Amino acid sequence: MNTLKILTSQAKPGMIVSDDVYTKDLHLIIAKDTALTDNIITRLKFYSITEFSIYSDVDIDDQDTEYVESTFYNDIKRSEPFIQFKKSYDNSVENFKNTMNDLVEYNKEINPDDLLSEVSNILYQCNTNIELFNMLQCMRDYDDTTYVHSLNVALICNILAKWLGYSNEDIEVITLCGLLHDIGKILIPDNIIKKPARLNNEEFSVIKTHTIKGYNILKDKKLDNRIKRAALMHHERCDGSGYPRGLKANEIDPFAKLVSIADVYDAMTCARVYRGPLCPFEVISLFETEGYIKYDTKYILTFLEGIVQTYINNNVRLNNKVEGEIILINKAEPSRPIIMADDQFIDLSKNRNLYIEALL
Repeated sequence: MNTLKILTSQAKPGMIVSDDVYTKDLHLIIAKDTALTDNIITRLKFYSITEFSIYSDVDIDDQDTEYVESTFYNDIKRSEPFIQFKKSYDNSVENFKNTMNDLVEYNKEINPDDLLSEVSNILYQCNTNIELFNMLQCMRDYDDTTYVHSLNVALICNILAKWLGYSNEDIEVITLCGLLHDIGKILIPDNIIKKPARLNNEEFSVIKTHTIKGYNILKDKKLDNRIKRAALMHHERCDGSGYPRGLKANEIDPFAKLVSIADVYDAMTCARVYRGPLCPFEVISLFETEGYIKYDTKYILTFLEGIVQTYINNNVRLNNKVEGEIILINKAEPSRPIIMADDQFIDLSKNRNLYIEALL
């Protein structure tokens, strides 16, 4: 069969890959003769594959390109509850964007009740935390913006605060911490915020100023001081490796510690202009690797235990392409649960060469 080299930006579901596709360090990510899906295209983009070869004799116009794989999350996307959720979500993002722009451009006061109502409108669409995380998971391919990210972090902070047993009053403050933590990014130039590639050192230095810029925007506002400190400190880490001041452990505001966890989780599981969304279990694994040093142990353990519980009974695909269902969480290693596949149990804590590469 004849082959044709195309740009990844030209890829469409149904195309057939004519050669193995490797990363720069020679890691096989797509095998020859694989039919492209939306998830595979996202994977190609994440690994910065700019071009690859397909069989040119395969006419995808003759295929049913409107076919959508029937998976749990695709079924959710076609459901009426998700349609209503997305409508409410999009409306809240637009309202939040207008509020933030008015604050930054015209120095208007902030009405905390109005901001909380936007979050409540979204939470109202979901009956349980599990349902909320499922809804958010269905929106992970949306390119992240400061406003979308901030709303997601507020929602995750709200849930994490409930898991930790905070009072209703504190839950509201923590939710506002998440909503306003990145307000300083509005003052960062668009050519850096929206750069379609990883930032260089100079650009990253500019990005890092958003914490101080955000604090300066909020410092004279009639807000709980913990909200202002969260904007300043949400990139600080317990081992002193964070910024802007390299604070350690007890020097960091507790609510800022909560925001830092929600911030990283959402940033890594959402699409960015230079990569697709990471699988939540890949992010959970990264938290296991360094999280107990960089994040408050009580907060990170509660978060990891809570987040993996939301994925119980979900179907997943392993890196060997075997598909199965999560049936039991391993508390010692949340990223490595027990999977049921073809009436067999696969304990990922004992099969170290296997890992979850995608939720289905």
